[in-house]
Amino acid sequence: MDRRELADFLRRCRDRLQPQEVGLPAGFRRRAPGLRREELALLAGMSPDYLMRLEQARSPQPSTQLLQALAQALRLSDDERDHLHLLAGHRPPAGRPAGAHVRPSLLYLLDQLTGVPAQVLSDLGDLLAQNALAETLFGDVCPPVHHDHGQDHNIVWRWFNDPRMRAAFPDEEHDYCGRLHVADLRAAVARRGTDPVAAALVRRLRSSSSEFAGLWDEHEVAVRRQSRIRVRHPAVGLIEFDCETLMTPAEDQRLVLMTAPAGSPTAGFLELLRVVGNESFTT
Repeated sequence: MDRRELADFLRRCRDRLQPQEVGLPAGFRRRAPGLRREELALLAGMSPDYLMRLEQARSPQPSTQLLQALAQALRLSDDERDHLHLLAGHRPPAGRPAGAHVRPSLLYLLDQLTGVPAQVLSDLGDLLAQNALAETLFGDVCPPVHHDHGQDHNIVWRWFNDPRMRAAFPDEEHDYCGRLHVADLRAAVARRGTDPVAAALVRRLRSSSSEFAGLWDEHEVAVRRQSRIRVRHPAVGLIEFDCETLMTPAEDQRLVLMTAPAGSPTAGFLELLRVVGNESFTT
């Protein structure tokens, strides 16, 4: 908890909020701009004395419920609300996930990446979009959301329930890849908190795959930022990639870039794939 910064932030937010913005009369005898301390305390449902101690940097740590009430009373934006929680020593509340909507600028960037396979995934593993080279590499093993008609477009679900997904990877790396998927999903579920979509996905995976259930019970957690994978393609054989994950500020979507490791023949294979075109994986 950063008491001095929290006190300064609260005072400045209170000073900039006009009484009429929150349905209070402006009055004639206001010696300072913004809301009075008593007015903000009334709006937030807290005691003026506790608010005074917060603004004087001498209070105990406020609860997340009190911070949420203050954020609403002060009409804070989502970024300001998160900043308030961080200053008070709390994790910011989970925001609403972006879902299947990918920003046009991110889709434009995806189309410009012609030399490497690239995909946009949700934090839960839903494949939202991919560029032409990724589609050539992975075929129809897991179609993106907007191209998927009645199929499951979640890569974690596919890994544990669709044999075609595993056929694209060497047998000796199946355990490693499965653990990567589960540990990353565990981190995403924890970030989302009490999110029904995330909870439903975990229940569905547990009921459909005993392997997933066993790995989930081990409680391994690791955000997948970098990894190295090897992928089979029927035309060019085994291809090795360094995977780099770039996250959106809200961490609910990620851009995954698959680049050629230094000194590997992957770059040549990718150039060949442009000529070969789109072919599906076979076992």
